Amino acid sequence: MSDLAGRLGAVWERIEAAGGSRDTVQLVAVTKGHGVDVVRAALAAGLVDLGENYAQDLVAKADEVASGGVDVRWHFIGHIQRNKVKALAPLVHLWHGVDRASVGAEIARRAPGGRVLVQVNVSGEATKAGCAPDELSELLDALRGDGLDVRGLMTIAPAGDREASLRAFEDLRKLRDSHALVELSMGMSEDLDLAVAQGATMVRVGSALFGPRPGAAGVEH
Repeated sequence: MSDLAGRLGAVWERIEAAGGSRDTVQLVAVTKGHGVDVVRAALAAGLVDLGENYAQDLVAKADEVASGGVDVRWHFIGHIQRNKVKALAPLVHLWHGVDRASVGAEIARRAPGGRVLVQVNVSGEATKAGCAPDELSELLDALRGDGLDVRGLMTIAPAGDREASLRAFEDLRKLRDSHALVELSMGMSEDLDLAVAQGATMVRVGSALFGPRPGAAGVEH
C-alpha cells in the first residue's frame, strides 16, 4: 500500500477529466477480498466510504477497525441475502444492491429508514442481479411504503465492452431522472470515466486503488 496515495491521485485525475469533482462524485473504495491491513491503509489515506460484497467480511472488518476512532461509512455493494441483513443492519451506511421488495422489507425491519439504492439490470444480462427497468416503479413504491430512504439507482455495466457500458450508464441516468432520484452508483475501475461523464454520483473502485484481489480472476471493481 506504499503507492496508495499515487493511485488515489490518479483515480481523482480520471474522475476530474471526465467532468466530475470531489464535490459531485463520492469515491467508494472497494476493499472486497483484501485484508484488514488494506482497510486501515484506506482509512489512513482519508478514504472513509468503504465497499464490501460479502456480509461476513464486512462484519469482520468493521469489528477489527471499530476501535480506531475513524467513522467508517460501510457500503454493502453485493447481492443482498435476507438472512444476512440482521448482522449487517447496525453497520451499513448505504445498501447499493436492493433489487426486490422482500429484501427491502427486511432492511426496513432491521434498520428503519435505512438508506438504499435500487439495483437495476439495465443491460438485461442474465448473469447480473437487479430488477428489470419496467419493474422499477413498483419496487420504488414498495420500498418507500416500508419507510426506506431510497436515494437512487445502481448498476453494473457489461464487462469489457465500453460502448455497451456507455449505453447502460446513459439508460440508468435516464431512469434516475424520470423518477426524480438523486444518486447514481455506477462505474468501477475500468469504466469509471464513462460513468462520471454520464452523471455518476458514486463510483465503486477497488483494483485501481489496491491492485488485484488476492486469487481473483476476471473483472473487478
